[in-house]
Amino acid sequence: MALPSEEVVAILAPIIVYWVAAGVYTVLGRVLADHRLHSREEEEVRNLVPKRVVVRTVLLQHVLQAAIAFAVFNVSAGVPHSSMLATQVAVQLNSSYYWTQVKREDRRAADAGTGAATPAVAVVCCQFMVAMVVLDAWQYGWHRLMHSSGLLYRHVHSWHHRLVAPYAYGAQYNHPLEGLILDTAGGALALAVTGMAPLTAAAFFSFATLKAVDDHSGVLVPGNPLHLLFRNNTAYHDVHHQVRGGRCNYAQLFFVAWDKLMGTYVPYEVVRAPHGGLEAVPLKKKLKT
Repeated sequence: MALPSEEVVAILAPIIVYWVAAGVYTVLGRVLADHRLHSREEEEVRNLVPKRVVVRTVLLQHVLQAAIAFAVFNVSAGVPHSSMLATQVAVQLNSSYYWTQVKREDRRAADAGTGAATPAVAVVCCQFMVAMVVLDAWQYGWHRLMHSSGLLYRHVHSWHHRLVAPYAYGAQYNHPLEGLILDTAGGALALAVTGMAPLTAAAFFSFATLKAVDDHSGVLVPGNPLHLLFRNNTAYHDVHHQVRGGRCNYAQLFFVAWDKLMGTYVPYEVVRAPHGGLEAVPLKKKLKT
């Protein structure tokens, strides 16, 4: 079954953003050497997997991700967006705006024969927030489970921790099963709960992908707006990669709330490192396991 162009954009945009952003951060890492958490030499010496294997594995995940996204969009094609949770919440928050704007747009779309309308701003904003919360909770829970279960860690999640000194295009270097559960299934759940239109989904998942690449980039770019908006940044995630067993700072993508609520939050400070760059130094704290 052929997909409309908007669905194709939603499938391909996050993949394109991944590689473009990874390329930009790789260049920034060379230009801003004093702002790196790990030197290029550290990446070569400390990491337990060659970069060519990382690239090959990420490309495989993107092929699987695209195939599953294609199937999800086909299955959900007949489900009206107005029946989804986030849309209903937005209606309750601003019903008069919704009915005067969205319904008007629905009528215009019907008159034009397109069968689809651009969602109201209130709906899109609510969908973004709900999707962020859903995806964050899903990934925190699974991420922590993969550290708590010796079986899952040894055979699945340990792949990702072969990158002791993370870098941008290794953000989605995972065992295929982990990529399927955390990223693909988590994304499908966020899409199902919110009922985002394809272009809204393209924007959201592209943003989430950019954030994941930034979190693994190992580059603290001065004035980075993502670091101003979110406390979960590349230094925060670097602490997770460097602490033995990684039993702290599990938070993925957006918020640190789950780490704080579950007692797995470890604060840190960024200091000058002996190699001339930067270093994220965890501050001691008793953790819940």
